[in-house]
Amino acid sequence: MSLLSILSDQQKVKAYYNDKSATIHLENKLEEYFSTSRHRPTVILCIGTDRSTGDSLGPLTGSFLMRLSIPQLTVIGTLDEPVHATNLNESLNFIHNSFLNPYILAIDACLGKLDSVGHITLASGPLKPGAGVHKNLPSVGEAHLTGIVNVGGFMEYMVLQNTRLSLVWNMAESIGNLLSKAYIRSRI
Repeated sequence: MSLLSILSDQQKVKAYYNDKSATIHLENKLEEYFSTSRHRPTVILCIGTDRSTGDSLGPLTGSFLMRLSIPQLTVIGTLDEPVHATNLNESLNFIHNSFLNPYILAIDACLGKLDSVGHITLASGPLKPGAGVHKNLPSVGEAHLTGIVNVGGFMEYMVLQNTRLSLVWNMAESIGNLLSKAYIRSRI
């Protein structure tokens, strides 16, 4: 049985990170997004910090993508140079000053319900980073990927600090593979 749900009213696709039959839908939707923006520079903005296990999904994904060295794909936010609450505005300014009309796809970790932990959600529209931990940060991206890394609802900072690295690592690797395959296919 596939752990896939498509929420058409909100243009979201959600799949468990290691369910191959479900993640193919994420990959196809990503390819569609990348294809519609193929004449614009693509920037993958990976948000999070390496100082919190649960919040390291973005930087880990960025680091995986950088190792793949995909031509014409810009990745901002890695373990070495994370994009987080204190430098998000600076990173956005850099992107908009460096690229003409960039297509930004944002990636971030989030907290959710117990039965959603391990799921990746792809949605059109901007990401509101930090919302789960009550931070007021600018919305980013024309589309976004979020990985549900743990259960939310109470003591979010503590939950993020005590999230299993294994899950975050495997989700980041899965997201990196999905993005690379979809981007390369969209350019053929």
